[in-house]
Amino acid sequence: MAMLEVKLEGLALDMTTNTPVIILAPTEIEKVLPIWIGHAEAWAIAMELSGVGSKRPLTHDLIGNVITELGGKVVRIEITRMEEQTYFASIGIEIEGGTKIVDARPSDSIAIALKTGAPIFVNEELFKTAPETSKKSSPEAPPAMPTDRETLRERLRKINPEDFGKYSL
Repeated sequence: MAMLEVKLEGLALDMTTNTPVIILAPTEIEKVLPIWIGHAEAWAIAMELSGVGSKRPLTHDLIGNVITELGGKVVRIEITRMEEQTYFASIGIEIEGGTKIVDARPSDSIAIALKTGAPIFVNEELFKTAPETSKKSSPEAPPAMPTDRETLRERLRKINPEDFGKYSL
């Protein structure tokens, strides 16, 4: 499975589902991968992107702290596949001379990557087709959305800035 390193290109609110969506983009190809996430994860990601910290550790901070205190280091995040409209990810943790792989949701993995500075990788196959429409209400069950940058940018440009009020810090 070929993995592409990606950067978090954006965090937005999809008006059709009223669900936060993160946009991942590799440097090697002109595609993007939108992943719909929960509001709590979007809040954690927005705080990190804004450079705003909390007085006490939040869940993603706590996970990073626990890994560090146990002598580990988050070395990579991988978004590996999509099954039944659900994305799957893993967290690579270097500990005791080896790497342990921990199953995780992409949204949590990305928040942890931002907190720890770990690189994010996506299975190249996920960029080849757009997600299918889902009738499920799961936050990570995406409706159909294009994966080319320009079409997605145009859709996100049409979103009203006031719709992001709940994410202001």
